[in-house]
Amino acid sequence: MSGDSGAAVRSAVERSVFLSQLLVTGATLVLVAISFIVAPSDLASPMFFAGVVSIFSVTGLAAAVPWRLVPKIWIAALPVLDILAIGLIRQDQPLLGATLLFVFPVIWMSMHFRFWGAVTSVVLPAVLTWGGELIRDGGVAIDPSVLPRLGVVPIVLAFVATTVYSTTRRAAAQRSLLQQQADLFDQALQASRRQKQTLDELFDAVDFGVIGFDGSGRVNLINRAQREMATPFGLGEGSILPSVIYREDRTTAYEEYDRPFQRALRGETVDRETVWFGEPGEVQAAILTSSRPVIDEHGAYDGGVIVFRDITAELKAVKARDDLVASVSHELRTPLTSIVGYTELALDEDIPDSTRSMLEITSRNADRMLGIVADLLAAASESTQTLLLVFEPCDLAQIVRDGIESITPVASESHLTFVVDELEPLVFDADAFRLRQVVDNIFSNAVKYNSPHGRIEVALRTVDHGFAELRVHDTGRGMTDAEQAHLFDRFYRADSVRNSAVHGTGLGLSISRDIIHQHGGELRLESARGKGTTAIVTLPMREREAALESDSSSKGTP
Repeated sequence: MSGDSGAAVRSAVERSVFLSQLLVTGATLVLVAISFIVAPSDLASPMFFAGVVSIFSVTGLAAAVPWRLVPKIWIAALPVLDILAIGLIRQDQPLLGATLLFVFPVIWMSMHFRFWGAVTSVVLPAVLTWGGELIRDGGVAIDPSVLPRLGVVPIVLAFVATTVYSTTRRAAAQRSLLQQQADLFDQALQASRRQKQTLDELFDAVDFGVIGFDGSGRVNLINRAQREMATPFGLGEGSILPSVIYREDRTTAYEEYDRPFQRALRGETVDRETVWFGEPGEVQAAILTSSRPVIDEHGAYDGGVIVFRDITAELKAVKARDDLVASVSHELRTPLTSIVGYTELALDEDIPDSTRSMLEITSRNADRMLGIVADLLAAASESTQTLLLVFEPCDLAQIVRDGIESITPVASESHLTFVVDELEPLVFDADAFRLRQVVDNIFSNAVKYNSPHGRIEVALRTVDHGFAELRVHDTGRGMTDAEQAHLFDRFYRADSVRNSAVHGTGLGLSISRDIIHQHGGELRLESARGKGTTAIVTLPMREREAALESDSSSKGTP
C-alpha cells in the first residue's frame, strides 16, 4: 500500500508541473493568435520569435523530464524561464499585452514555492519590465508617460501573488486539518471494527445463546450457540426461535404476547425464566431465559439483548440426585425398621440392667435414624411437604445436655473441649425429637469443622419477649461471605470442604432451619474466615396451644 501511495504522489507531481506549464503555453498561443490578426509582421521579429520558442521549449522540457526524480527546487527553473521568455516578448512588443502573461508563472510560484517563490515571481517581472523601459529609452531616464503603466505591473502581480500565497496557505492548513480528522476517523473506524470483531468472536465462544436487536425490533446479532440451540428443533434459516414454546410444566404453550422474546422486544426485563423448546412427547430442552433493555444517552429505549442457556442437563442431574436420595433412603428404612422391631422385642425380655441400658440407647438412636431417613425423603421430594411436629412440654437444657453427651466421644477424637455455661431448665411446649435433631446437627458441624484441640462454647439463656436463645461457637476454620450465602441451600457444601475428609450431605442445616421455622423461631450463623462460626437458635417459649396454632399457620411453608 505504501509503494502504491508513493507512486501516486510522484505521478501527481509530474502531472502538476506539466499542467502548470501548459497554462502558460496556452496563454502564449492566444497571444500569438492575436498578434497574427492585429500585426502579422510582428511574428517576424527575432526577439518575439525567441520568446515564443523559449516558452514552447520549456513546455517540452516540462513534459520530458521525470520531475519525480528531481529535487523540487529545480522545478522552479520552469516558471523562471517562462518569466524571462515573457520578458523578451514584452520587450519586443510592449503594446501587445504580453505583461498579462506574467500572472501565470506568478500563480505557479506563489502556489508551489511558498513565500520566496511569491517574492521572486513579483520582483523578477518588475525588474524585467523596468529594465526593458530603461534600455528602450537609452538607459538615461524612463518616459514619464509610461510610469503609471509600469507601476501598475508590480502592484497587480504583488496582489495576485499575495492572494494566491495566502489562499494556498489556508488551503494547506484546511487540508492538514482534514487529513488529521480523516486519520482520527480512520483510527476510530478501525477500532470499531476490531471491537466488533472481538465481540463477535466473544459471543461465538460462549456456550449460551445471545440475540441482540435494535429499537425497531430488528435482530442484529445471533451468536453460534443460539443457532446450534435452535438446530435440533428443525428451524429454518430465517428462524431464531421455535414457533411454540412451553411453560415450566412442559405442556402449556405461551401466548404470543407473553413469550419472553416478545416481552424483551417491548423493553421489559426478563429474569431467569425457564421455558421449554420442543413438542410434548418429543425431545424437549429446558432453556433459562433472561433479557435486558438497552437505554441510549437520552434515556430512551434503543433495543436490547436476550440470553438463552440450555439447562436440560442440570435439571436432569437434580432429578437424578433426588431420585438417588429417595432410593437410598427407602433402602435404609427397611433394615432400620427391623433393628427397631427386634430391639423392642429384646427389651421385652428379662435381661440384665446393663444390657437393657445399651439396648435402650440403640433403640433411641434407631428411632432417630428412622426420622432422619424420613427427612431425607421429604427433602428429596419435589413437593412442599412440611415436617410433622408433635408438641409437648420439654426441657431445652436437657436436650442440649443429651446432645453434648452423645457427641463427646466423637469430639474427644480431635481433642475438642466443650465449654458450657450453667444450663438452667427451660421448659416449654415443642417437639423434643426435632429439637434434638437440630441440636445434634449444630454440634456435629461444630465438631467436624473445628480445629484440633479447639473449643466448643455452649450458652443457653432467655432473652426479651419470652425467647430462648442457644449459642454454639466453635474455633474452626470459619466461612467466607460467599459460602454463607448458600448455607441453607439443599445439598450445598462449601468448596473448601467438598473434597476434604469431612463428610456430609448438605441437608442438615436446611432441615434444621425448617424445623426451627415451624416452631416459630430462627436459625442463623455468624462466621468469619479463620475466626470460627457461631450458630444461634432462637425459640419462642410458648404454651402448647400457642405452639400448635403457630404450627398450623406454617403448614404449606417449606
